[in-house]
Amino acid sequence: MNFPSKLIENAVEELAKLPGIGRKTALRLALHLLKTETEQTVGMADALLKMRTLITYCKTCHNISDSETCSICANPGRDHSLVCVVSDIRDVMAIENTSQFKGVYHVLGGVISPIEGIGPSDLTINSLLERIPGSEIKEIILALSPTIEGDTTSFYITRKLKDFNLKITSIARGVPVGGELEYIDEITLGRSIVERSNYGRA
Repeated sequence: MNFPSKLIENAVEELAKLPGIGRKTALRLALHLLKTETEQTVGMADALLKMRTLITYCKTCHNISDSETCSICANPGRDHSLVCVVSDIRDVMAIENTSQFKGVYHVLGGVISPIEGIGPSDLTINSLLERIPGSEIKEIILALSPTIEGDTTSFYITRKLKDFNLKITSIARGVPVGGELEYIDEITLGRSIVERSNYGRA
């Protein structure tokens, strides 16, 4: 692809690094930005830069946050005795969109996957265990995708929780096996949270 400007070429190369964006789409986006008001493009660039440099992770649940403690953990109106364990930040967003869950979260940062070289120590499982002593936590909901990796992670966490007097549940399997939470419709996901099943007791 020939470019009339090195600056356009550089912009296209950077935009094409985004997931799902090919070089043709990147060129279309670059040309669109070139035609818009300068303030709009600058505003977009500023928002992306601030997002990348200023966003942090909640010290308690590891959700993305603008401050040391996220808005969910800091909310006294949430049920802090109920902790929903998810693998990814996108899962928090998906569950929150159902408006069915009033507890708090714990984001693992992935699932155990030996094939990808991800072990328990690469996740925030130890941080979850450290949250329990002296807290008001009574129930752990394992809201992991129903895949082999998700089930392996749930089993591992359950074993680690056996010394705590907690109720352990998992979301109902209305969620299709092999599916990813972020792609499940809100009604099905919301029903899965409300009708969660007993996973065992630590």
